[in-house]
Amino acid sequence: MTVSAIHAQFGNTPRNYQHITVIPLTAAMGAEIRNVDASNITDAAFSEVEDALFRHKMIYLRDQTLDGAKLEAFSARFGDFAEDAYTDGVDGYRNVQPIIKEADEKTGWVFGSGWHTDSPFLARPPAISILYGVDIPPVGGDTVWANSALAYQFLSPAMRNLLSGLKVHMSIRDVFASAQMKGKPGSGPVGKLVALRGAANLPPDILRNIEGVFHPLVRTHPVTGEQCLYVDGSYAIGFEGFEEEEAAPLLKFLTAHITQQSFTCRLRWRPKTLALWDNRLCIHQAFNDYDGRRREMYRTTIAGEAPQ
Repeated sequence: MTVSAIHAQFGNTPRNYQHITVIPLTAAMGAEIRNVDASNITDAAFSEVEDALFRHKMIYLRDQTLDGAKLEAFSARFGDFAEDAYTDGVDGYRNVQPIIKEADEKTGWVFGSGWHTDSPFLARPPAISILYGVDIPPVGGDTVWANSALAYQFLSPAMRNLLSGLKVHMSIRDVFASAQMKGKPGSGPVGKLVALRGAANLPPDILRNIEGVFHPLVRTHPVTGEQCLYVDGSYAIGFEGFEEEEAAPLLKFLTAHITQQSFTCRLRWRPKTLALWDNRLCIHQAFNDYDGRRREMYRTTIAGEAPQ
């Protein structure tokens, strides 16, 4: 591949918009959106925000003042809300999911640990995820995303041919086991999984998510037409027709390939930061590096389609 061809693939340059300002975060992905109030956004500005989201894979807006009603209303502009596999929402706003770690909470496993795409074990995984920061540690608690569409472009033709037609088995099995082993009981998403430790009978929804689903390993974005690797290090446990020991080396290679630093961006949160990402085309992870400090976030997810 020539140098010019490589540079062309790192095409995270902004379009010329009339109502918003876009500042790219890295060459691979990510962008800050300025001059927008998410609680009072015009249709024209929203259309440009949505376009920027699909172009940059992850976007974020600083200094946004949002309560549960405003966060839910802004999120709903992207479409119907997705099923949430972990929480029942906050009082009055069932689609707004609390993700809170208290300062005195010591745990070896936090919600969002490990590289993952949100809820791929569902038949229709979320298309878009939205996260709003309220109480943020002064240091730590960053989120990192990786562009799995860009990663797909950098595979050899032979590898692309090998992967074409494979179906990846997405399951909550390993995440459930890790949460129970390392997490602490509590009212949050992790705590609820830990509370099932030793249960004689698991709830039907947990059993369904452990059974999981098979999705195309190479999926096509229904809006942009981009192809990407739909695989991660948390929920992907195998491939259809493969023994686990056969699938393991390929899963390890693909996750390592997607998450190499050149394909990533990293967000340092601040209070009142609103981040949105295209759950179809990127994977992300959070860090458990802020013990002794409180972190309060609220998430919404937008329904997607069965991956194709």
